[in-house]
Amino acid sequence: MRKMLQVNDLSYRYDNSQVLQRVTFSVEKGEFFGILGPNGSGKTTLLKLLSKELPLQEGTITLNGTPLASLSPKQLARFVAVLPQSAEAAFGYTVKETVELGRYAYQSGLLPEWTDADEQAVHAALAKTGLLTKQQQSIDRLSGGERQRVYLARALAQEPSLLLLDEPTNHMDIAQQVHLLDQLKQWTNEKRLTVVAIFHDMNLASVYCDRLLLLHEGKLVGIGEPSKLIEETTIQRVFGAAVRRQAHPVLPAPLLTFLPRIERTDVGETLSALTVTTTDEQMVVTTPKPFKVLSSAVVGAGFQWANYFVNRHVPKQYTSSDPEAEMKQYLRERSFDVQQTIGMMTAVYVEDAAFVYEKDSGVSLCVMVTAGVGNAVDVTKAWQQNASSSVGTINTMIFIDGSLTDAAFVQAVMTATEAKTKALSDEGVVDPATNTTATGTSTDCIAIAASQSGTEYAYAGSATPLGKAIGRAVYEATIQALRNYEKRKGERR
Repeated sequence: MRKMLQVNDLSYRYDNSQVLQRVTFSVEKGEFFGILGPNGSGKTTLLKLLSKELPLQEGTITLNGTPLASLSPKQLARFVAVLPQSAEAAFGYTVKETVELGRYAYQSGLLPEWTDADEQAVHAALAKTGLLTKQQQSIDRLSGGERQRVYLARALAQEPSLLLLDEPTNHMDIAQQVHLLDQLKQWTNEKRLTVVAIFHDMNLASVYCDRLLLLHEGKLVGIGEPSKLIEETTIQRVFGAAVRRQAHPVLPAPLLTFLPRIERTDVGETLSALTVTTTDEQMVVTTPKPFKVLSSAVVGAGFQWANYFVNRHVPKQYTSSDPEAEMKQYLRERSFDVQQTIGMMTAVYVEDAAFVYEKDSGVSLCVMVTAGVGNAVDVTKAWQQNASSSVGTINTMIFIDGSLTDAAFVQAVMTATEAKTKALSDEGVVDPATNTTATGTSTDCIAIAASQSGTEYAYAGSATPLGKAIGRAVYEATIQALRNYEKRKGERR
């Protein structure tokens, strides 16, 4: 199958400086192809060679099987459009006049005729880049991001098969970046437009590009799909910066977080500075500094950093079509920063919460549990039952003085759940519908919060010191919370 773009053994020198060394790659028709690399790695030189702005020195470049060197400027302009990093400003021109320059390749003769096809191409390019309302404005009155869109529109007016972009989102705000890249991605899918673009933002490249090429000191480091090429050790070696790879929340693409060399100053006994405030309405645990949290809470689910941990008492008849929105409103009305708060709900009296502190084998942690088991369930038989109308929730908060890996956070959830289930078994809590041992309730909630300072914990399974401490503390706190719950029930009879 013939490639849209084929580059073989491409090398280039500026005087005595070797900028590119035997670079070989290909690009398929309709592909969104990204080029990454540190400053000085040869990215822009490569793009200039692809657009014939620089002459070939060594190697070959072919477009649809035709040698690039054999194409005249006008022939190339009908096939390839270029958006450089800093385009020449056509001052004195309007937006539309600037975009009309993109039709140069289709003009001929001393008095070229402007056709309906030219007008339609310009109008379509203006529409695609969101510039229709600005087409009569002077380009020198536009912002940097708006000018960038004008130059892109000029390139699109050429109706190219191949679009070469050098940092296409330069000078654009985040909304403009997303809109532009969404459009480009749509055109590659629907119109089979081929895009080759240089990116400095690796996360944008990861989300939008089908494949990536990574350059370092003029050499090809790797080429492949973002999920394979964007790897922590490779990026750290090439860019000299510590990074952490994470999954995109909605797409199968990796994202990189750069790790600054900033040490936390709050290392030490962070748990001793926890404060607990309890009213009839809520129990609030406040940490001295933000803790990293993995939670299944109504507010703050997933990973986030938080200072406030709210366990809110709600009446047994509480209902809401959107509990998360209702809980956020509740928090705002009480002056909590929603972005810094973990919010749970329970029909249990929060003053019956059980607290257990553990400090053993170098592990320091605190566990808080409230337990109601009116809707206790055996999860292995839950499929046999209808939704329960009874009320009951076991809320568990675990505060750890230490730094946990993502694996340790997840293992901490597993260890705590096992300890909770054992406590239910030992207390004889059963699923009323099946009369079998309950494993929890249908609305249980957990939060693992770590100071991310001090001792580092790679794992939190039952064989580790941290896992052992979590297991013992959660078991003891759950037992005590269950007994507080039963005592309360007995007093109300």
